Amino acid sequence: MARHLQDKPTMKYAGQRKDSDLLSATWRRVRTSRSRLLIPVIAIAGGLVLLVTHMAPEIGGKCRADAGPNIDWSECRKRMLMLEHSELDGGRFAGADLSRTDLSHSSVKNGDFTKAILLRASLTKADAEGANFSKIEGYRAEFPGLKAKGASFQGAEMQRANFAGAELQNADFTKAELGRANFHKAHFANTAFATANLSRATFQGAHVEGPIDFANAFLFLTRIEGVDLSQATGLKQEQVDLACGNDKTVLPAGLTHPLDWPCDSE
Repeated sequence: MARHLQDKPTMKYAGQRKDSDLLSATWRRVRTSRSRLLIPVIAIAGGLVLLVTHMAPEIGGKCRADAGPNIDWSECRKRMLMLEHSELDGGRFAGADLSRTDLSHSSVKNGDFTKAILLRASLTKADAEGANFSKIEGYRAEFPGLKAKGASFQGAEMQRANFAGAELQNADFTKAELGRANFHKAHFANTAFATANLSRATFQGAHVEGPIDFANAFLFLTRIEGVDLSQATGLKQEQVDLACGNDKTVLPAGLTHPLDWPCDSE
């Protein structure tokens, strides 16, 4: 009887040990499974680290290069630089941040500024013939006197940009956002503003020396007082009725002055 009572704890302990061994084995399998799952994750993360480490010196190196023709500053941060009178023809500035940078009187012919940030930047009297400014962010950018023959501004965001006196022959502003932009005394010929937003933009004193395409452009309160638009194409009566002209505004054949222009004459 005494022996039987002494055996019970031993049997109970043995059962607990078996349960413990079973749990340990199960946990080891779980940990092994988790480790196997983590292996590809760790490998991918390690590859990304190596890739970034490999690319960083290359990006940093090109961004530190001195300004000059064919420079590659794409994706670089070049804010608030004084680069007036620079020779940058053929430069690559796609995706670069050039906010408040001064490029006045510089030559950037055939440069690529696609998706660059040009907030309050200045290209005053710069030569940008054939340059690509597609999809740039150019809020309040300064382009007075810019030579931009054959340049592209397709899809650009250029609210309140200043193009006063700019040479914009053969330039393309298709689908550009140009609300309150200033084109005072700018020169146009074969210039495209198709589907562009020109609300409250001003063309007063503009020199229209050839066709200018306004197909589906938004001309809400666009200032066209005294402008000769006889060579304009794509212009419809409903667009004219939204704009601000006067008795000196010349319209294409078939279009007429509205009885009352929506803006007071200045």
